[in-house]
Amino acid sequence: MTGEYDAIIVGAGPGGSTAAILLAQAGWSVALIEKQAFPRRKVCGACISAGNLPLLDILGISEEFSRVAGPDLRQVALYCSDRVIQAPFPAMRDTAHPWGRALGREAFDVMLLERARELGATVWQPCTLHRIDGHAGAFACQVKTRAGLDSHLLRARVLIMANGSWERDPGGTRPVVRRAGDLLAFKATFSRSGLPPGILPVISLQGGYGGLVIAENDKLILAGCIRRDVLKACRTVAAVRTAGEAFEGYLRRNTGALRDVLECARREGAWLGSGPIRTGIRSPWRSSDGQLMVGNAAAEAHPIIGEGITMAMQSAWLLSTRLIDAGRGGGSAHALRRASVGYANQWKRTFAPRVHYAAALAHLAMRPSLAPLASPLLGCAPGLLTTLARGAGKARAAPRLRTAAPLGRS
Repeated sequence: MTGEYDAIIVGAGPGGSTAAILLAQAGWSVALIEKQAFPRRKVCGACISAGNLPLLDILGISEEFSRVAGPDLRQVALYCSDRVIQAPFPAMRDTAHPWGRALGREAFDVMLLERARELGATVWQPCTLHRIDGHAGAFACQVKTRAGLDSHLLRARVLIMANGSWERDPGGTRPVVRRAGDLLAFKATFSRSGLPPGILPVISLQGGYGGLVIAENDKLILAGCIRRDVLKACRTVAAVRTAGEAFEGYLRRNTGALRDVLECARREGAWLGSGPIRTGIRSPWRSSDGQLMVGNAAAEAHPIIGEGITMAMQSAWLLSTRLIDAGRGGGSAHALRRASVGYANQWKRTFAPRVHYAAALAHLAMRPSLAPLASPLLGCAPGLLTTLARGAGKARAAPRLRTAAPLGRS
């Protein structure tokens, strides 16, 4: 079977589904390829920043999101050993959406995907991308059903990669190299926790960091990263069955405030793990063949700033607006290239500083030995936490997003 589309999008997470919705709203024919069945659990802190909420209006899901998401995030905190420092969360100015909220990926991804389907995107799920041929203006993608029984050839002028940064190239044989300093990511959900609603604490601990938030249905989401060598030592010390349980034990032993939060809590299901995470900037556009990247396919920031969802959706917004301006299917070869170059340049101005900023904060958080130097300063001026959160992009919308109207048909 062969299908002809204006755009093929690989990955139906927040970045891929956002691009599919925006392009479909503008009249593009879109194929959205996703290898996993939804809903599916995902290692993610689940925070949607205030700067992202105007985009939900444009996507047509703001009412549903408001109905089910967790409470407004109005406070930020730092947990370091037995010390707790708390400050106001930065708010968006001059907007109806001043505060961010949290919603688990199990619910949020389905919400976005169903909206893309409603607007006419063709969803190939569960379906694996087996091979990519061609170049900008003439891509051909071979996809296979999860069972591998059916093969389909999809063609489009535009190819957008919105898959995870840890994914191998289709058909690739890149070896997996394990390093002591690899960061492994974990996530669990708890009920009956002692965390007050509306606060977003960040946990600093030797060789790792974490964060927790109240999301939908009063559930606490606890997520974080730990170095492979530190986790190995934890599993040697503690007799636990899984790596996630070792991570939880390490957090509890080293963070007094977290012990209090989880004292009466009950974990819902098993710990979920993934990694190693590959932070850093890759490329929003590959000039050699014209592939375009959004979200973690373009770059992955350390999750300590909780901006993964926001960066994925806002990068999809930046790309989609330029493609739509170029014309359906990317327009002429010259218009498509101009849109791609413009997107890459705008992406770097918008997100590259955020990626570097997150790396600096992560390396500081994984060295709590610096706490004796930083704690007195933060204790005397907790507003510095507000400034740090603002620098991470917590109250920043993508360019042209705040006042934008829904995209028209091209």
